[in-house]
Amino acid sequence: MAVSLLTQEVSDLCLGKPALRRLSASANIGDALSALKRLRETYLSVWTCNHDHDHDHDHDHDHDASFGSSSKSDDCVCIGKICMVDIICFLCREDCLKSPTTALNSPLSVLIPTSPAGLVTHLEPHASLVEAIDLMLEGAQNVVIPIQSRRNSISSRKKLLLHNKPSANSTLHNNREYCWLAQEDLIRYLLNFIGLFNPTPINPINTLNVIETQNILAIQYDSPALAALPLISQALVNHTSVAIVDADGKLIGEISPFTLNSCDETVSAAIATLSAGDLMAYIDCGGPPEELVQTVKDRLEERNLGAFLELMEEESIITSSSDDEFGGSGGHGRSGRLGGYSARLVRRSEAIVCYPWSSLVAVMIQALAHRVSYVWVVEEDGSLVGIVTFVGVLKVFRERLKSMI
Repeated sequence: MAVSLLTQEVSDLCLGKPALRRLSASANIGDALSALKRLRETYLSVWTCNHDHDHDHDHDHDHDASFGSSSKSDDCVCIGKICMVDIICFLCREDCLKSPTTALNSPLSVLIPTSPAGLVTHLEPHASLVEAIDLMLEGAQNVVIPIQSRRNSISSRKKLLLHNKPSANSTLHNNREYCWLAQEDLIRYLLNFIGLFNPTPINPINTLNVIETQNILAIQYDSPALAALPLISQALVNHTSVAIVDADGKLIGEISPFTLNSCDETVSAAIATLSAGDLMAYIDCGGPPEELVQTVKDRLEERNLGAFLELMEEESIITSSSDDEFGGSGGHGRSGRLGGYSARLVRRSEAIVCYPWSSLVAVMIQALAHRVSYVWVVEEDGSLVGIVTFVGVLKVFRERLKSMI
């Protein structure tokens, strides 16, 4: 059984996974924002091929123009991924707050790392599970894999339609479909074979060297939320979060990219004007309290950031219109993003915690149940000890796999 696991192909992990929707690297940030809202996707993959290159210029000013038919080029590579948090962090810059319209016209390339260093890596479907784990341990956040079962099932008629008309729903790249694997997929798969790794999974995490105690992303409750901006960006890359602590180092909550990803772009104003503690309340899944919304607006006026204030008002009108259309009220209808929040699954700002004596398997199950890639480690009094990440867990399992060879 252990030998079988070592040679397991990653294609087995792709069964049932959705195909990646595509966004051209030549698009602008406004295109990405429009697509994220319209498609209600958590992330969009960014590809080097321009799927619109052969289309009429009539589509040049259409925000859907970043999507289209499969590229004629054989060099169509996924170079990264974009989510709402990327856009939110970008809009927090002072120049972007002063002119959000100009900022949204910026090329998408400003959000893609100049040296991705393998954050998104391609892998063939026949590659082994161990190869995927090693790529994750080397820093890859997502592994892009061709979907074999779908590649040959696309009808000629569908291909013709995709070739002649840009489609935001298209998932074809060089007439192939792809999915990606994340850390969560590998952990969930390994959990199916947890018995092979005994007794390691039932050991306390403080005996496995899996608790990270250095370079913890944390900020004090009363600190300006803007000071957390570089931490939020780092947490997004690391698939972790930013801890909110009090003066005694006790964990109060967190600013999670997972939660921010369900907000709209106007939350940038909250990051720029509120404290870390107030931001935590602002992005809670219940929606921002009215008094905090007014505080943000007042502070935007004080800083002469009228353009962003107008953006907030416009977004509020759009949200209200959507709520009326779907029979909702008070920002709690069933529109795509409700009062700044997406209809997708969101999570409260309450941090997910475990203790130093918690078992490894318990921490894994806890993280998977909450759809996060980390769990904070605290003492009984709530003092922050460190964090257990899926990367750390994968290291433990990788060592055990080596011992099985």
